[in-house]
Amino acid sequence: MKSKPEPGDLRERALRLLARREHSRAELFRKLGQVGFVQHDIEILLDEFEEKKWLSDRRFAESYVADHRARAGSIKLAYDLRQRGVGGAVIEAVLSINHDSELERARKVWQKKFGAPPADAADKARQIRFMQSRGFTSEVIRRATQDWSEGQADLSE
Repeated sequence: MKSKPEPGDLRERALRLLARREHSRAELFRKLGQVGFVQHDIEILLDEFEEKKWLSDRRFAESYVADHRARAGSIKLAYDLRQRGVGGAVIEAVLSINHDSELERARKVWQKKFGAPPADAADKARQIRFMQSRGFTSEVIRRATQDWSEGQADLSE
């Protein structure tokens, strides 16, 4: 095996990675750098890919959100995208498109995990912590838990 990759392999490897799935610029840069390619060469290639629209942080973010939104709230999605090198403006734009469905997604996540209103305060706290770990905002959790409380109030009457 070669100890150092050939410069001509850079384009081929980058295209293979992009053929599998969308990548953010930072992800692709990191992966190519780990293999041993020169940073300057990687930057030039990624600039070319962006000009040709083969590489797009916006498209990556849209794809990532589409794949993960059923299981995660906007806080977690934003965090995950930042970890992958996507800029704040792109994250905000992509998440604002999906903001309307956040409450419904939270209800579906909760229903799949728990399916029944909390039995007591400790159970409610556990369910809220779970929803927070999934990245749902406090407001969304509050609105969803209001539904649970209303369901319990109907049962106790």
